Amino acid sequence: MVFETIAARQSRRVHHHSFFQREHSMSFEQIQYAVDDGVAVVTLNRPRKLNAWTHRMAAELREAMRLADAADAVRVIVLTGAGRGFCAGADMDLLEGIGDSAAHDDDGVPRLPPYDPQSRPDFHGPFSYFPAVSKPVLCALNGVAAGLGFVYPLYCDIRFASADAYFLSGFSRRGAVAEHGCAWLLSKLVGMANTFDLMYSGRKVSADEAQRMGLVNRVVSAGELMTETMAYARMLASEVSPRALRVMKRQIWDAQFRTLGEDIAVSLAEMALSFRSEDFREGVAHYVERRPPAFTGK
Repeated sequence: MVFETIAARQSRRVHHHSFFQREHSMSFEQIQYAVDDGVAVVTLNRPRKLNAWTHRMAAELREAMRLADAADAVRVIVLTGAGRGFCAGADMDLLEGIGDSAAHDDDGVPRLPPYDPQSRPDFHGPFSYFPAVSKPVLCALNGVAAGLGFVYPLYCDIRFASADAYFLSGFSRRGAVAEHGCAWLLSKLVGMANTFDLMYSGRKVSADEAQRMGLVNRVVSAGELMTETMAYARMLASEVSPRALRVMKRQIWDAQFRTLGEDIAVSLAEMALSFRSEDFREGVAHYVERRPPAFTGK
């Protein structure tokens, strides 16, 4: 079987210019976007409603991810929420009319084509595109993460949570089901037994329990959440090869769909390419010369 390397896939990535311009034509109303020391911080910003999800928020979040992905100054992305919560799920005004097909896209936000048409079809959905973002996406969970706010973090690469954050799917308690691939994602992260528990019960899970079962990577005090998350993000941005991060992210996500033999074949092809990269030469040079790295991402 012939495997396409990630570098080859990226070299043939095609951007649809009319779509790209349309995505960037809107102004942000429900998120905030800022760049600091190589880290783009994207903040869900409807704090009075615990950042309840809307179609516009989803479109703005997607736009912010594309801006960060395309920016040379950005090497890592952090997603968080404003105020007391990360995201309390879909805005109830949307849920009330969702059973009527005529109510879809009722705020005028268009259905969008795949974030990256060259990525796996699995990553073409309205929530599953985070793995197609070429840079690491970290999540800083500052409070309640429920419903769709429970789903988004599952698609992030690494999750930090404040000690007072909590999680609940809530789907079973609304007569809904495991949405947007979260049953698959959860079983990868926490195993089938915990997935059945969380999906069936829709119960509230504390940050400590979430860490014990593998749902989050690290729990810190509420006052230190962004400090700790940003310190980790800045470490990635300044000390690690952007090219290595880009390739490894695609390797790790795509590996979920491969056999061990297939993944070994991909890793050997990618390793050969990495040996010819600028970042590999810099990685060796800065270590031998005992100085900070100056990676270019090439």
